[in-house]
Amino acid sequence: MNFWRLLSLALCVCAAATADDLGSLHSLSEEVAVVGADWLVDPIETKAGVYRGPDGKSMVLSNGLLRRTFRLEPNAATIRFDNLVSGEALLRGVKPEAVITIDGKSIEVGGLKGQPNYAFLREEWLNTLSAAPEAMRFTGFAVGPIEERMTWNRVRHHAPGIAWPPKGIHLRMVYAMPEGTASPLQDVTVSVHYELYDGLPVLCKWISVTNTGTKPVMLDRFISELLAAVEYSSDVEDRAGAARHPNILVETDYAFLAMSSMNAGRHAVRWTPDPDYETQVNYERKNPCLLQVGPDPGPAATLQPGETFSSFRTWLLPFDGDDRERNGLAQRRMYRTIAPWVTENPLMLHARFSNQKAVEKAIDQCADVGFEMVILTFGSGFDIEDDSPAYLEKMKGYAEYAHARGIEIGGYSLLASRSIDPENNIVSPEDSPPAFGQSPCIQSAWGQAYFKKLYAFYERTGFTLLEHDGSYPGDLCASASHPGHRGLEDSRWSQWKTITDFYHWCRGRGVFLNVPDWYFLSGSNKTGMGYRETNWNLPRDQQVIHTRQNIYDGTWEKTPGMGWMFVPLTEYHGGGEAATIEPLDEHLDHYERMLVSNLAFGVQACYRGPRLYDTDRTRDTVKKWVSWYKTHRDILESDLIHGRRADGRDLDWMLHVNPLLPVKGMLVVFNPLDQPMERTLAVNLYYTGLKERAVIVGESGEEQELLLNRNYTVPITVQASACGFTWYKIR
Repeated sequence: MNFWRLLSLALCVCAAATADDLGSLHSLSEEVAVVGADWLVDPIETKAGVYRGPDGKSMVLSNGLLRRTFRLEPNAATIRFDNLVSGEALLRGVKPEAVITIDGKSIEVGGLKGQPNYAFLREEWLNTLSAAPEAMRFTGFAVGPIEERMTWNRVRHHAPGIAWPPKGIHLRMVYAMPEGTASPLQDVTVSVHYELYDGLPVLCKWISVTNTGTKPVMLDRFISELLAAVEYSSDVEDRAGAARHPNILVETDYAFLAMSSMNAGRHAVRWTPDPDYETQVNYERKNPCLLQVGPDPGPAATLQPGETFSSFRTWLLPFDGDDRERNGLAQRRMYRTIAPWVTENPLMLHARFSNQKAVEKAIDQCADVGFEMVILTFGSGFDIEDDSPAYLEKMKGYAEYAHARGIEIGGYSLLASRSIDPENNIVSPEDSPPAFGQSPCIQSAWGQAYFKKLYAFYERTGFTLLEHDGSYPGDLCASASHPGHRGLEDSRWSQWKTITDFYHWCRGRGVFLNVPDWYFLSGSNKTGMGYRETNWNLPRDQQVIHTRQNIYDGTWEKTPGMGWMFVPLTEYHGGGEAATIEPLDEHLDHYERMLVSNLAFGVQACYRGPRLYDTDRTRDTVKKWVSWYKTHRDILESDLIHGRRADGRDLDWMLHVNPLLPVKGMLVVFNPLDQPMERTLAVNLYYTGLKERAVIVGESGEEQELLLNRNYTVPITVQASACGFTWYKIR
């Protein structure tokens, strides 16, 4: 079907779907594609598309891995949601496609009523379902390519095969109130958007609300996804909320206050009991099998005549089993697709001092050894809030010096977890204190001035990194005097919008964002891998073990480049000489182990100190490992398969895999003991994409060809020197 014909249908808001509107459905082809391959290993040829359902009354959104089916009459509603990888039906009942509250009136968007049993949905029931009289009605749809949701300036991209925007299909379904509806509801239309990606079983959904009338309306609340999912387990008892929600990863870009996706999404993603599910096994009917996605509270947004409001976005990734590694690989593949800036992974020195001599020395040393970025770190004296012309000119000079040496430069700023003054701080409701005890409101006069300074700093200096500590954590603010929000109900939404608009702007300018919260889907590049800061005051030999444990634990849901680690070149949180690497040459063995423990896993650390080397010997060691890392960068920044976690008692190891590269895998092995060790490891090569045989190449260049066992494992005999490291390429 012609795209513009569909678009015109979607934009033509009529009272209800007519035969002419639905006539366009018959121009779509029927779905015929079957994938059959493992999407985590093999290229998937089937593309995402919109198809006509076999009953002539439904529309299918499918990519051969995931399928969502919509009945279009007497109203539009999701009637199937199928995981085609596992063959599972994910849906047990029909719900509205969204719910909005306008000027205090709650309105369902689409949906069908009359399902007699919410444990399952039988095909013959569909013809008996009816449209709710007061629900918004489906009026048309449009289909087109996916458009970028923010500009990505790819100034430091290293990973191969990344596309932006993602390849796939965008389906837009339009709804309006039935004819004769009382104002202001008759002047509101809702578009429900869906994106489905090629080769990825992930669906994105959001809504946009348009005021077509002549008077302002208030969007008090919205639910942008309402899914009656099949329950994960059926427990008769309700044991203190121990029931597990359905096996679907749900993530939104309305996320904050956590270094993990699960914890960051709690303000928007809710698995709740379904009041329609009266036949469930749970005696109190409290099984958490109804997905509701929407802000709490808010947004409390005023829409002026002609204005359109867009919600945050929600991504659904149904897992095809309970294997932790496979589910982690799926989540990491999703992030590489929908937030590919996470593949940017520069080597960074956190410069301890910000005076000109110290900064130029840090830049020179980075250029000498192959590091790529200098960060004027916390406690260095750098002040991004100093907007005096003299200071901005000085910082511009720093950037020019760095760029002349091929080095990027950036700096640190603390937003939350500090107090400004009573006029500009968060005014907390009694039941919701600030996450960090105290914090400024982004929409206060101070907060608005702060963001103006950030924009101006990056426009005028040439700096290309921001480490934004204490990013907005979701604090509510009850102030009625802050200029950027009216009160409590719109305070979270307006603050989130301000900070994410800034992060989008940074992404478009190529400003790298270190943010210790889960802002990836809003444009940030990296968060903490996950560590306790006071552990860096432990003796050096313990720090090495913690480093590899933190990386092992942190890469279940993060790619190697998504999490930073820490290497305290100077004393940090105490610990004295036993915890400190400086003087670097005197502790070169430990410094080298810390370098390799991070780089061998594809992870960048905060190397925090005034310098990267103090002698030629130290410089050559750093340069050696940086060169090794860059030689193997593509495979080292690929996914990690978890082997044996470091415990200081035996070899620990992990396996990098990437079936799209010539080097399909790299095994990295560490020996924590003070004696040489030899082991034969059973290494599973399934996710390398190799089927029958593998060529193993040791660091000496010696090759051996091994046949894969039926479970895709090969026995690899490894030898590691005392307190040493070894690696093997796999082709």
